[in-house]
Amino acid sequence: MEATKVFCQSCGMPLEKPEDFGAESCGAKSADYCHYCYKDGAFTSDDTMESMIEACVPFVVEAGVYPTAEEARADMQKFFPKMKRWAIQ
Repeated sequence: MEATKVFCQSCGMPLEKPEDFGAESCGAKSADYCHYCYKDGAFTSDDTMESMIEACVPFVVEAGVYPTAEEARADMQKFFPKMKRWAIQ
């Protein structure tokens, strides 16, 4: 059986290695956020969900996750509202 994948609840980045995880203010690893989005117990930027999607689109297209920016954006617009950071807004 395949292990459940864990994704950053802010940008959707897969959290696969210990160094991928952000840090709480006490130094413990965050269970929910990546090191790009979360450091010392706080978000690293005041992004809106829309600006986060626009920032992520080029990365997932370049990585080959989506063939086009339009497809990436459309999928993210469905997925991001379900993520912890954006569901609380």
